[in-house]
Amino acid sequence: MNDVLQASRILIVDDEPANVAVLQAMLVGEGYTNLISTGDPREVVGLHQSHDFDIILLDVRMPHMSGIEVLEKLAATLEEGDWLPVLVLTAQTDDETRFQALTAGARDFVNKPFKRWEVMLRIRNMLETRHFFKRQRLRADELEEIVHERTRDVRVAQLQIIERLGLAGEYRDEETGMHVMRMSHSCKMLALAAGMGAARAELILYATPMHDVGKIGIPDKILLKPGRHDPDERKIMETHVSIGAKIIGEHKSELLMMARNVALCHHEKWDGSGYPQGLKGEDIPIEARIAAICDVFDALTSSRPYKEAWPLEKAVALVKDQSGKHFDPRLVEMFLGILPEIVALREQFHEG
Repeated sequence: MNDVLQASRILIVDDEPANVAVLQAMLVGEGYTNLISTGDPREVVGLHQSHDFDIILLDVRMPHMSGIEVLEKLAATLEEGDWLPVLVLTAQTDDETRFQALTAGARDFVNKPFKRWEVMLRIRNMLETRHFFKRQRLRADELEEIVHERTRDVRVAQLQIIERLGLAGEYRDEETGMHVMRMSHSCKMLALAAGMGAARAELILYATPMHDVGKIGIPDKILLKPGRHDPDERKIMETHVSIGAKIIGEHKSELLMMARNVALCHHEKWDGSGYPQGLKGEDIPIEARIAAICDVFDALTSSRPYKEAWPLEKAVALVKDQSGKHFDPRLVEMFLGILPEIVALREQFHEG
């Protein structure tokens, strides 16, 4: 017998000390070293929770609680999918007792008075099955962890690609990477303030950096023009949202679907005067409505080669003025409620 089986944790449950002594002597003689016994069936559940036995040798007829009741209480505490071998040792050979015990979770029977060879073989067979089960479960847990780890790696790589692509769009417009970081983190803050769950707010954090990725497709003479655009130039400039949507594509990934919504719709306005589709109110995806406020606010309060940063009070006044026009009024209220946290992002992600 190998060392693993000999070290198996075995519980003997019988109110007759003589029966316990016989079983212990037989088990020790076969090399088993990890034995515990009790004559009180009420202790079985607690003992198993403390020791995680590999097999329980259980009498049926006992005071205070029958072996059937012990099986039922054990079954209620086992983890889903667990397999605990219980060998019932009983002088009762009627079909009703066997049916009840098997239904309650017993795995096998030995009738009293039992033969040494039969008891030892049944115990060994059940322990071999128990240890095989434990190895398989451990292997399944290891494989699951490997899958989770690789999924995390893929997720990190996906997020890094999205972030880099978002930065590419910003750099074409003489924006900075810090604008992307502040804007995306403020979007997450606003999403949480608006009652969105943590998981969805996290998606917004990683989707919003791609809001201006479509600027990659705008000619430099228009994108980098220092003055105001004429109507034709403006029309070309506005195509950056549809270009961005095409770059992101229509992938089934929840993250990419959200990124596409932001890229396509962050210039839509609450009153329907925005572009490209003239969407109005809640027809605009909420992630795009969130991005609109955060993008405009950070752009206003940031210095650029072609403009000075607006004072905080002036930028806040514009956001308030555009409530119900450009911006979702409910989100404006939420944004103003977390304004100190939004402003604090400038310290965390300051311009180099």
